[in-house]
Amino acid sequence: MSASDAWSPASWKTKAIAQIERLRYQLSAVQRNEAFLLHAGDCAESFDACTHENISAKIGLILSFSLILIWGARLPVVRIGRIAGQYAKPRSSPTEKIGGREVLSFRGDNVNGLDVNDRTPDPERLLSAYFHSATTINYVRGLLTSGFASLHHPRDWSLSHVRSPSLRKEFETIVDGLSDALDFSRTIGAESGAAASPFERGGGRDTVGEVDFYTSHEGLMLEYEQALTRAFPLPGAGITPDPTHAPQNQNKNAAKPKTKAFYNTSAHFLWIGDRTRQLTGAHVEYFRGIRNPIGVKVGPSMEGGELVRLLDVVNPDKEPGRVTLITRYGAGKIDNHLAAHIKAVQASGHGVVWVCDPMHGNTQTSTSGLKTRHFGTIISELTSCLRIHVECNSRLGGVSLEFTGELNEEGFSVTECVGGSMELGEEQLPMRYQSFCDPRLNFEQSLDVAFMISNHYKKERRGGGKQADVVYAELSRQASA
Repeated sequence: MSASDAWSPASWKTKAIAQIERLRYQLSAVQRNEAFLLHAGDCAESFDACTHENISAKIGLILSFSLILIWGARLPVVRIGRIAGQYAKPRSSPTEKIGGREVLSFRGDNVNGLDVNDRTPDPERLLSAYFHSATTINYVRGLLTSGFASLHHPRDWSLSHVRSPSLRKEFETIVDGLSDALDFSRTIGAESGAAASPFERGGGRDTVGEVDFYTSHEGLMLEYEQALTRAFPLPGAGITPDPTHAPQNQNKNAAKPKTKAFYNTSAHFLWIGDRTRQLTGAHVEYFRGIRNPIGVKVGPSMEGGELVRLLDVVNPDKEPGRVTLITRYGAGKIDNHLAAHIKAVQASGHGVVWVCDPMHGNTQTSTSGLKTRHFGTIISELTSCLRIHVECNSRLGGVSLEFTGELNEEGFSVTECVGGSMELGEEQLPMRYQSFCDPRLNFEQSLDVAFMISNHYKKERRGGGKQADVVYAELSRQASA
């Protein structure tokens, strides 16, 4: 820190802004194919689940998943959790029928309760949402500065759930290679810190062993988001920007650089949902004015021209790291839409981060009436996404998953999605179905996805993309089961 840095009683607030700027910088690296984005967590958080056990389980799974990706892809992983604020739940209908009774739809813990007798919206819940969000992020910060990340050693991962012998052998090979690499790094004293660059430009962290972790939620309730939006001086305002990371196709007639900007301080990253992305709607109007990096859900109902116009509104200067497009079509529709969207964005000159959400387009109802997702269908959309990006001379920059590392007292994972290497069947869903929103991948199924993506990028690095992939073959065969 320079002695010339101006101080004021409120200057401490700029530290949170530095985190947002750092994320923008790291997402620009993802955009340049120099990093990979992992966006993961619950569909919707609940106040009751705000416990140290649940939070630790989520963070532990995200760290384990990212470690597997780093080993295979040899790329840094940008970790953004759906955590510390994901308390709102979008609904298609204002009411629903439960037991023959019509009640207001459950809109998340920051609006009303899940119990049918607690559906009246209560503004006091917004204060509770703020409290639980702040509690969560403070616990996460403490967790990540306590050496928690180093506790998740690959050799501690149990593979006993993997029923396929060939798949278990492949997983064990990956884990052994990853463990040996980590052992070698510790032996030679290698550290991951970057050079002495400014923090918001990717410089190394102050604490050895600490990892970057960012929070996110859907920006659904604009009154709540507005209340937590502040104007702050831009870090480094007046300093000549790094020419190697200048905005693409920068307008030469643009106004002088701004010295202040509006930041949403409720999260590092926010996204616009598929239901609220209307070009003339209130959500797009709000999102176009905040400096936070933002996500936009892109589904089969969006036309290529509409997508480009939306990018023109929220990122008129085509700033790198600003917009992440989260595609969610469904395994049966991705081939009809993704390529057209990629080509439309490429022709527009907009640089974006492309992320695959293989969850939301693949929800179904089981014979018992429980919402579920089939692991094979999730893998099908993900692998199709990888293929289509290659065919379009593009590259998938990340994944957005709904998963949880929660375990019960006996050490068993949730049972909400069918399939995976543990071959979870529909009849087993009621055993430990915990979600009050959408079904999530459990710990074992999540690592299945991590191993598959890691293996894909490892083969790509080694030029072995055409070799038989045991992980892909064993996991994707379930799509037709």
